[in-house]
Amino acid sequence: MKRLQLLFPIELQYFNGEKTEKATPKKRGDARKKGQVAKSMELSPAITLTAVFTVLLLFGSTMFETFTRIMRESLLTYLQFELTSENLGVITYQLVFEAAKIVGPILAVALAVALATNYMQVGILFTTEPLQMKLSKLNPIAGAKRIFTLRTIIELIKSILKIAIGLTIAYSILWQVKEKIVQISLTSIEEALNFTAGQASKLGLYIGGTLVVLAAFDYVYQKYEYEKSLRMSKQDIKDEYKKSEGDPLIKSKIRERQRRMALSRMMQELPKADVVITNPTHFAVAIKYDANSMAAPTVIAKGQDYIALKIREIAQKNRIVTMENKPLARALYNQVEIGQQIPEELFKAVAEVLAYVYKLQGKTRTR
Repeated sequence: MKRLQLLFPIELQYFNGEKTEKATPKKRGDARKKGQVAKSMELSPAITLTAVFTVLLLFGSTMFETFTRIMRESLLTYLQFELTSENLGVITYQLVFEAAKIVGPILAVALAVALATNYMQVGILFTTEPLQMKLSKLNPIAGAKRIFTLRTIIELIKSILKIAIGLTIAYSILWQVKEKIVQISLTSIEEALNFTAGQASKLGLYIGGTLVVLAAFDYVYQKYEYEKSLRMSKQDIKDEYKKSEGDPLIKSKIRERQRRMALSRMMQELPKADVVITNPTHFAVAIKYDANSMAAPTVIAKGQDYIALKIREIAQKNRIVTMENKPLARALYNQVEIGQQIPEELFKAVAEVLAYVYKLQGKTRTR
């Protein structure tokens, strides 16, 4: 077997059904309809985390001032209000409005970044295929096999790596400000809060940026795995072509049968012809003209080589006049299809032929 693989590697890959070919557009479309796309589940959370901490770093002081104002109004102003339904409505509205100034930007940025990240990876995709209930997923043996796969091992390594990197970043940041942490109890509440918020934002940005880098590598890996899972063998491509376009052998048989039926109908109409114009051996064109039902002479049969021979034989059996006219026969064969009237530029030549035929037959036709 090894010897054969060395001698005929491509042929053996074909017969063994190895998936070495890129997926066809049809298979990609079918996989997308099922919700199978190249997507990193970690990229969107990583970018969202980074964006949220960026917003906190830029507008954290404004949010803190808003929070302080809410606490001040609650302790100094709202406690002096008389407890009525009207005052309660006013207090609730003001508190919700002020709280929206704090939470609103964070939620808006998180939602926008999550939607944009998923759109860049997948685009617009709505499918319920992954949500459908499948009894095969409840198979405990198959589930156990999925636990101990290369993909699950890689996911475990990624999780351990993220935890290790996060702990390392947190340790390095806290180690740099260890002296400040010891003295924080001696400072005011405002300084302590500012210090804590600054270090928390710094920690979130560092961890978020690191996760974005890891998620980018993960996306490349997911893209590679996705393309690998969609690979097809040459036999798969051949089978797909048969299903979409039809079996070439069957299609050729159908075309052959259609040609035979058309030839049979043509030969049945041939005895009605007035004249057969020949090349003399390569082409044969049968023409019929009825002044009462036709505006111009019509080609009812034509053929080349063997079919031309059959046309001449049937014309001879039915005593149809056969006339040799090489340029006219070739022009009619190339320019006029069966059942079509002759073009205007050939009227004169065909009229002369028909006049000669009618003269031989002793017929009188309306011109």
